[in-house]
Amino acid sequence: MEQERSIDRLARYIIYAATILIIAGICYLLRSIIVYILLAAVVSLICRPLMHLLKKIKIKGKTAPDWLLAIVSLVLVLGVLVTLVVNMVPVVYNIVLNISDNFQAASGSSEFSDLIDNLDFWLVSTFPSLGPGFSCEEALVNFISNQFSFDALTSVIGSVASAAGTAVVAIFSMIFIGFFLLKDQNLFKKMIAALVPDKEEEKTIETIGEVENLVSRYFVGLLLEVICVATLNFLGLSLISRLDVGSALGIAFMTGLLNIIPYVGPWIGGAIGTVLGVVLKYSAAAAVGTDLNFWPVVLVLIAVFVFTQMVDNFVLQPLIYSKSIKAHPLEIFIVLLVAGSLGGIVGMLVAIPSYTVVRVIAAKFLPNVKFIRRLIIEG
Repeated sequence: MEQERSIDRLARYIIYAATILIIAGICYLLRSIIVYILLAAVVSLICRPLMHLLKKIKIKGKTAPDWLLAIVSLVLVLGVLVTLVVNMVPVVYNIVLNISDNFQAASGSSEFSDLIDNLDFWLVSTFPSLGPGFSCEEALVNFISNQFSFDALTSVIGSVASAAGTAVVAIFSMIFIGFFLLKDQNLFKKMIAALVPDKEEEKTIETIGEVENLVSRYFVGLLLEVICVATLNFLGLSLISRLDVGSALGIAFMTGLLNIIPYVGPWIGGAIGTVLGVVLKYSAAAAVGTDLNFWPVVLVLIAVFVFTQMVDNFVLQPLIYSKSIKAHPLEIFIVLLVAGSLGGIVGMLVAIPSYTVVRVIAAKFLPNVKFIRRLIIEG
């Protein structure tokens, strides 16, 4: 009898393992759709507080229908993001235009020609196999011609077109799915509850509600962090560094987005912002009417980004990361380190939302495990 129970237990474990493998295989095959659903869920969680705020607006004692509030919330959030992204385009265009103008001016000067001639002479004398008629310009032109053939250009155009089509499908899917998740905020709970046993349905719905609340608070806090960092950098770049409004807004928004990446993002954003600020500052020197010195400009730009980063580290991040998901800062730090070592920057980006989901599920379904009870429930 005992042997039969062991066999039954082994068969049950095999069935569980096979079920998990089948589900994992299906998720891998449908990974694009799953990514669209997850992105749509993120958008809906960001828009949810705004929708709740809009619900408080009443006209003749009545609120607008949920489908209209969902559309307005999506349009407002996406409109703000699109507006900020559009402001980055003039910054990139001005930098490329300035570099191109400076290069053309330099290439037409005698100093540039002498530099190229000296470089050709040094290469020929150092590497005689190049031949006496070697020219850097001709070698560069030949290299570009060989690398960018017609077939390569066709392949690049095809890849760009394919990527653009995929992006359009992804954006449309994200907005379409996000609309229904936002309109019917119990839809996701119903979908998950339908997959679990009846005795676990109530606890599962409660768990999903808590996860949605914490993750929504985290993403809203993250969006506020981006806005605060971008605003501080914009004020510093426009009022202290005296960049024009469009350039300051574009650089500030870029640094705000890069600040999402834990630890390395602020450094990358500060470095890129400093370089772009110097280029734009010098190109606009005549219009500003100031006599520029290189190092003072660099130091002012660095001071702006350092000040913003200090405010972010000591005020914004503890408030967002710790308070929004109810976790200890050291706990979050360790999670980010592990995620960074395993998955790099992408791992760090998804670490906190994923850890929040695991944390809530563990607290609800495994409360008797000592480690989980001490770390999550009692901590």
